[in-house]
Amino acid sequence: MDLQDQLKNLFPDHQISNEPEETLENEHELFVQAEPMICKFEKRKGKPTTIIAGYEGADEDFKILAKEIKSKLAVGGTFKDGEIIIQGDYRDRIMKMLQEKGFKTKRVGG
Repeated sequence: MDLQDQLKNLFPDHQISNEPEETLENEHELFVQAEPMICKFEKRKGKPTTIIAGYEGADEDFKILAKEIKSKLAVGGTFKDGEIIIQGDYRDRIMKMLQEKGFKTKRVGG
């Protein structure tokens, strides 16, 4: 007995629709700027942090970018005072991700 037969047994009144499924486009277009974004390394309270600053677009877009970076790297961080603060030294990986999105980046500190 395959999955379709099991589903028919569980839900005998269900009618299968032939409509195409909706795909959700969750891609958000970010403002690409002329000036490079600053990606720097600092130690705050003895712990390494990566700070991304210099975004010229809307704060909401920068928050979306922060969330995407945090989820792809599986690290903690925050958006504060126009900067993305990521826990740990991830400058190289973050710069590569930003360059793939079309941003210019500049490495600062170390």
